[in-house]
Amino acid sequence: QVQLVQSGGGLAQPGGSMRLSCKASGLSFSAYEMTLAWYRQAPGKGREVLADISPITGRTSYADSVKGRFTISRDNVRSTLYLQMDNLKPEDTAVYYCHIRAARTYWGQGTQVTVSS
Repeated sequence: QVQLVQSGGGLAQPGGSMRLSCKASGLSFSAYEMTLAWYRQAPGKGREVLADISPITGRTSYADSVKGRFTISRDNVRSTLYLQMDNLKPEDTAVYYCHIRAARTYWGQGTQVTVSS
């Protein structure tokens, strides 16, 4: 059974940094091709994809809203996905989710990120 457990999140000040982690169990990142991603959902808005990465090639892509501020990465040995968030803005306030698209799709439990002074 595949499970994704997120950690990190909380309160940050504008201009601050934060790192989110997503530990996968029951699945190996290097076993076969899949896409790892981070999404977020702000109050009253739909879920937005922020960044994705291929765990085999390391190729990444980013939404314009976070490009140059957020960095997605993974540790294939630890089966852990990361999102480094720098220069945070109040509009980054949302619930953040990790996501894996393989033969099936899996979601983390979500973690609240609040950016406020």
